[in-house]
Amino acid sequence: MEIKKKDIRALTKEQLRDFFVKEGDKAFRGNQVYEWLWNKGAHTFEDMTNISKDTRNMLEDNFVINHIQVDQMQRSSDGTVKNAVRLHDGLVVESVLIPTKTRTTACVSSQVGCSLDCRFCATARLKRMRNLNPDEIFDQVVAIDNESRLYFDRPLSNIVFMGMGEPLMNYNNVLKAIDKITSPEGLGMSPKRITVSTSGVPKMIKKMADEEVNFKLAVSLHSAIDEVRTSIMPFNVTFPLKDLREALEYWYAKTKNRITYEYVVWDGINDTKKDVDALIEFCKFAPSKVNLIEYNPIDDGEFQQADNKALQMYIDMLEANNITVTVRRSRGKDIDAACGQLANKT
Repeated sequence: MEIKKKDIRALTKEQLRDFFVKEGDKAFRGNQVYEWLWNKGAHTFEDMTNISKDTRNMLEDNFVINHIQVDQMQRSSDGTVKNAVRLHDGLVVESVLIPTKTRTTACVSSQVGCSLDCRFCATARLKRMRNLNPDEIFDQVVAIDNESRLYFDRPLSNIVFMGMGEPLMNYNNVLKAIDKITSPEGLGMSPKRITVSTSGVPKMIKKMADEEVNFKLAVSLHSAIDEVRTSIMPFNVTFPLKDLREALEYWYAKTKNRITYEYVVWDGINDTKKDVDALIEFCKFAPSKVNLIEYNPIDDGEFQQADNKALQMYIDMLEANNITVTVRRSRGKDIDAACGQLANKT
C-alpha cells in the first residue's frame, strides 16, 4: 500500500530544521527549503537549485508540494482577471484580480463553497465542501501577483478576503495564510493592505480583537433590521444583529480601527428610509465607512438592484450623519467575477 506523503508546507520552519537534523544534515537546510517554499514560490523540489540533488530526491521521497493550478483564466473587458483554481484533490475555487489606475487587488477564496446561506450569493448555493489550507490561500495571492506584474506591470497592492467562503469559519488557516503573506520570509505585504470581509461571526470577531490582528475588517451587513437581514441571510437567526453589534463594539474598543460595512440596496427589500435610519443607528458606536455595492444578479431574478433614487437617499442620509459612504461599481460582470457571482461556472 502506497504511503500518503505529507505536504511539506504544513511544516513550520522549526519542524523543517528538526527534520534535517534527524536526517543527519545541518539545521540551516530547513531555512533554505522554507525560503524556497514561501519566499521564492517553488512548485517542485527540483526548483530548489541551491540544494544538492540527493537532498532534493530525499525530500521527494518524503513529501509533496500540493501546489494549486490555474485551470482557466478569463479576462474581462474592464481588465478584471478571474482564475479557476484547481486544488490538489481536484476541487475548484475562484479568485479575482481587480485593477484600477492606482492599485491591483486580489480577491481570494477561503473555502470551497461556503459555510453560510446568504440567499443573494451564488457561492452560498454550493455549500461548504472543505476549508482551504493556508498554502492554498497563499498560492492564490502569488498567482494574482504574477498576473498583476504581467498584465499591469506592477506588483499586487491589496488583498481582500471576499471570494468564495466565510473567512471566519476558516479562522486558523486564514490567519496562518495572512502570516505567510505579510512575513518578510513570505511575500512581505503590509497587513494594512489586507481586508478580511465577514458576514458576521461575533465570537470570531472578538477573537481577532483579542489577538490584536493588524489587517482591516469589513462586515457584509445589507440590513440593520433583524427581520430583513434574516430574510436574506438566514444565519442571522444564529448570529443576530445585537450580538454582531456587541462584537464590533468590542473590536473597536480593542483596536480603534474603523469598521467598513458592505451593503447592497435591493428593490423592495431594504430601499426605504426606515432601512437607512436603522443603518445609521447601527453605525453610530464607532467610526465607520459604508460601501454601497452594485448588485450582480445570479439569474433567478429574485433580487434586483434598487433604483438610483433609493441609492441617493442612502448617500444623502449617511453623509448628513457624518458617515463616510462610497459607491462601488462592480468589475468583471461579463465573466461572472463580480461580488456574489463566484460559483465555479467555469
